[in-house]
Amino acid sequence: MVNRLNSSLERWLPEQRLFLRSANATRYVRLRPLTQMVALGGTAAIFGWSIVASSILVIESISSGTSRDQVMRAQSAFEARLDELSAERDARAAEAAAAQSRFAVALDQVSQMQSQLLSSEERRRELETGMGAVQTTLRDTIEQRDSAATKAETLTAAIEDKSGKPLPEADRAEEFSVALDILSGELKETSDQRDEALASAEQARGQAEQLTVERDLIVARNEEIFRQLEDAVAISVEPLDKVFRSVGMNPDEVLRLVRSGYSGQGGPLTPMAYSTHGNAAIEAGETKANQIIVTLDQVNTYRIAMEKLPLAMPVKDSFRYTSGFGRRWGRAHEGVDMAGPVGTPIYATGDGVVVFAGRQSGYGNLIKIKHELGTETRFGHLSKIGVKVGQRVSQGDRIGDMGNTGRSTGPHLHYEVRVNGRAVDPMSFIKAASNVF
Repeated sequence: MVNRLNSSLERWLPEQRLFLRSANATRYVRLRPLTQMVALGGTAAIFGWSIVASSILVIESISSGTSRDQVMRAQSAFEARLDELSAERDARAAEAAAAQSRFAVALDQVSQMQSQLLSSEERRRELETGMGAVQTTLRDTIEQRDSAATKAETLTAAIEDKSGKPLPEADRAEEFSVALDILSGELKETSDQRDEALASAEQARGQAEQLTVERDLIVARNEEIFRQLEDAVAISVEPLDKVFRSVGMNPDEVLRLVRSGYSGQGGPLTPMAYSTHGNAAIEAGETKANQIIVTLDQVNTYRIAMEKLPLAMPVKDSFRYTSGFGRRWGRAHEGVDMAGPVGTPIYATGDGVVVFAGRQSGYGNLIKIKHELGTETRFGHLSKIGVKVGQRVSQGDRIGDMGNTGRSTGPHLHYEVRVNGRAVDPMSFIKAASNVF
């Protein structure tokens, strides 16, 4: 086969001989057609590779300049956005402080009105009892009046002689005069008692009506305060709900996980000392108060969840963002790059447990920290690792130093956040912290 190839190539590449002459002898090297073709092909391949490599270098140089400009513009826009977020955070903090102050004042007013309502209810019951006593006295007075009339008739009959004969006119007139005086005295006393009972009943009725008006005003004021409280807590819950949705987490699932870890109950049960006796207005107020308490519990649960998320900055010294989250050079970049000098301190962004601390392909020296609620953070390209696997760290603990290990073009930190194993933009967590705290 080699001979046939040489024969076919001999038309274009005839055999050549390279003579090597020395003082004592002459030697030559035969360059057959196939050998010449291999040499020419290798030379052409090397020349072509040189051209392609030079072109790639020129293209990369041009694109690096364009990418640098884009990075500078992106950094300027990012810094402007950070300033806007900082101003918005301050405004939200002021609104939250004002809402909290209004909420505390409203709770004090609710407490005072509840006390007034209880006092009014107690006074109303006392007046009802007093009215019952007055009515009983009035009935007793009427019975006494009827009894006095009966006694008068009996006295008149007794005036008659036992023999059935009427007494003399003078004696009979005297007896009638005495009986009438006694009856008039009793009737006058009964009338005075009746007038006093009627006056007391009228006064009690007026006080009862006044208490009813006061109670209605208190109930109306309670409803207004409850409505304001409902609006305040609803406004407080809405941004927290948006925070969890912005980082790719289901708020309902987050609340369920937090409540499962904070579900302890206990203690002696004490019977309640107050009852509304079926008062619909008071029961409605209690229902609204219970709803507000449920919403406040939701706000508190959100607060606990926020404390468990990695929301802090991993770098506290001066640094520069060199790459964001998303596609880069045709591949997915699952974190953000923060460039700074070698040895810049790196801090844990939330409470958690170290699950990996060592070298990993591409990342170089890498630390993985597992947090609660299914979140995990990664810190890559470190020059030094300051924690061990299984170690528990708190937010703000120094865990290592910035470096240039692994696949890296310069000293920087590659920072990732993962939720249930899926990479999410770390800036969404940092922005969430700016919007809430």
